[in-house]
This record gives sequence, structure tokens and C-alpha cells, in this order.
Amino acid sequence: MDWKSEWKPLLAIVAVFLGCFWLPVGGTRFDTSILEALHLVKWYAREHVLLCLVPAFFIAGAIATFVSQASVMRYLGARAGKVLAYSVASVSGTILAVCSCTVLPLFAGIYRRGAGLGPATAFLYSGPAINVLAIILTARILGLELGAARAVGAIVFSVVIGLLMHFIFRNDVEEMPEATMSDIDEEPPRSLARNALYFASMVGILVFANWAPPAEPGGFWSAVHDVRWFVTSALALGLGGILVAWFRAPWWQVALSSGLVLVLALLFPGAPMVPFAGAVLALSVLTSTAGGELHDWFSSSWGFAKQILPLLLFGVFVAGALLGRPGHEGLIPGEWVSAAVGGNSVRANLFASVAGAFMYFATLTEVPILQGLLGSGMGKGPALALLLAGPALSLPNMLVIRSVIGTKKTIVYVSLVVVMATVSGIIYGSLFR
Repeated sequence: MDWKSEWKPLLAIVAVFLGCFWLPVGGTRFDTSILEALHLVKWYAREHVLLCLVPAFFIAGAIATFVSQASVMRYLGARAGKVLAYSVASVSGTILAVCSCTVLPLFAGIYRRGAGLGPATAFLYSGPAINVLAIILTARILGLELGAARAVGAIVFSVVIGLLMHFIFRNDVEEMPEATMSDIDEEPPRSLARNALYFASMVGILVFANWAPPAEPGGFWSAVHDVRWFVTSALALGLGGILVAWFRAPWWQVALSSGLVLVLALLFPGAPMVPFAGAVLALSVLTSTAGGELHDWFSSSWGFAKQILPLLLFGVFVAGALLGRPGHEGLIPGEWVSAAVGGNSVRANLFASVAGAFMYFATLTEVPILQGLLGSGMGKGPALALLLAGPALSLPNMLVIRSVIGTKKTIVYVSLVVVMATVSGIIYGSLFR
């Protein structure tokens, strides 16, 4: 046996054995942390997976299937106007359900085909920073103020970072092939208006199904909450009609699905999640058994679910074990968190920005992690700093960016993100204590 090639597996086995041998089972803090992790996973599964994540997976799959790269190049390519290019790049994340690594192929493609450093880096930042699901989850779980600050900050960041990158490297001469018109002149199968209605129906379902009750009873927002399931049902019927009229879904399957959902609603009048789950199952069966575009839509949606959901639930479990739920401690004592990122000092915000920049956050995992940190004493300013730096950057992300735009530009880009996140955290923390 060649022990030179076997020492690494041996060390791994020994490490796992020693970890199991000295597993602190029976210790109050360890046992409590595991219980907190299970509590958090249960809460997350009940409150957010079915109503929030599943509709978002279908939206993400639709984007991947029906929003072509040609359309991206039309608005971010070399022939697009600068105002249009920066405007599109800065809000692209609201419809792209991607993480800091998934956005890299699109970034490399638009940069190398002539999008320019400014719009390309604006797109690179905004893609993972402000996808619509992350904003909704942030607002719902961490509060409307932090969700709005994340959305506004990310849009402003993307434009400012893009403009600064363009200004700093304005004298660099780069030879990049321009996109040809044949690359972007393909005819879409449906008009822009029809695609807009299709996406609007799904986004509407996502928004109204997750409409939280207002803090104060009465008033307009309370009235909207009272009718949210009627609005959700109307939007679902509209989506069914769209699938029949514009996507050639069999009308009898859509009618049968609608009837089954109606029966479930009548049988379980006090449990709206039951007919909602039935509608999700019916849509899944319809699209998975169909051919052409509908099957591609389901395949893309299922791909997102396989990629994101296990990581998300694992992230929730780890966050619960390490940090506990709000008001409950996990393995890490709350005073440690308070010492590192508590308050609103420059050090706390800079630490949160740098730590977030080098950590890898799978899409949406930053939300439960931050929830635990806030419950353990993290300040609101550092929380925003981590939200603005973390999802858009990671160590593997930086390595790929360097291969596309070079070491110098990568260092400047990362530094801009960290500095701006730190400053934003300080400002936000001073306004919302």
C-alpha cells in the first residue's frame, strides 16, 4: 500500500472519528442548539417554502426558458445607449434568480461581446444582489425597512460601481468583438405584452400569497390582506387562461386542475395552503407531462429547486444551530456576535462587509443567517452591509471575475463593493437604530 497517497483519507477518517468521539451530546448548550436548529427549519418550511419559494422557482424557470440571451444583449450590448444599458443592468437582478457564481457566465458573455466594463460590472453586481425573491424574503423575514434599504442600495450600488469602474479604467484599451445583429435579431415566439402579462400573473401570485398582515388592524393594507386569497385565485385563473391561449396547454387539463383546486378550497375553507399546494401539484403535473416550452419550463424550475432548496434548508439548520432563533441562543453566545458586529461602528460595518464578501451565500441563505445574527445582537447597519456585500461576492466568484477582467480590475471592483457596503451600513445604522 502506498501510504503517500493514503494519508489524506486517513486524516479525514481520524478527524471524523475524533469529532464523533468528543461530540458534546448531553451538554446544555449543544443540545439546545440542535433543538433550535430543528425549530428554525420547521418554521421556515411551514412559513416560506410552499408559498414563497415554490412560486419563485416557477418564475426563475420561466426566466431561464423564455428570456433569451439575445434579449439581454439587445439592452446591454455595445449598440445599446448608455442610459438604457445602465438602467437595464441596475434592475436586472429583480428578474434573475441567480447567486454570485451563477451570474458569472452571463457577465462573461456580455462583457466579451462588447457590453463594456461599466454596464457589465453593474450587471455583475445587481444580478445576485436584488433578485425579486431575495428582496421579498428580506422584507418579510427581516423587516420592510431592511428589505427596502437592500433594494434601493443594490440598485444605486450597481450604477455607481459601474460608472466608477468605467471612469477608473477609461484609458484602458480593450479589444472585444462587437455583437452582430444576427445575434440579437431572433423573433420571440410571443409579443412583449404577452410575456409581461405571463410574468405579472406569476409575480402577483407570489406577492399576494405572501401578503403579511399589517401591524395595525384596519385600513387599506389590512383590507388587502383580507382579500389576498381571492386575488391570488383570480391571478391563478388568469395564468391558466394564458397557458391555454398562448402556450398551447390542453384546455381540459387546466379545467380539471382548476376544478380539483376548487374542491380542495371547499373541503378545507380554513386552510388555504391546502388548495395552494394542490394548484402547485397540478401545475407541476401539467408542465412536466407536456412537450415543448412547457416541459422546458418545468425542467428549468425543477433545476432551480434541486439547486437551491437543499442548500437553503441546510443553511437554515446551520444558522439555527450556530445562532438560534431570535430570543434564543445557539452554539455561539450572543455576546460574541455583539462584540464583532454589534452597534454601528466603522469596525463592525467593515467586518460585516469583508466577511460577507469572502463567504459564499447560496441564493437566499443570507436571509436566515442574518435572522440568526440579528437575534444574537448584530446591529442593523452591519446587517445591511453584509446584505449588500455578501450575496454579490464570494471567493470563488472573485477568482472567476479575475479570469475575465484581470487582477487589477477585480481588486478595484471588490474594494468598491466593500467600501460602499461599509459606508451604507454606517448611514443606515445611524438612521434606523
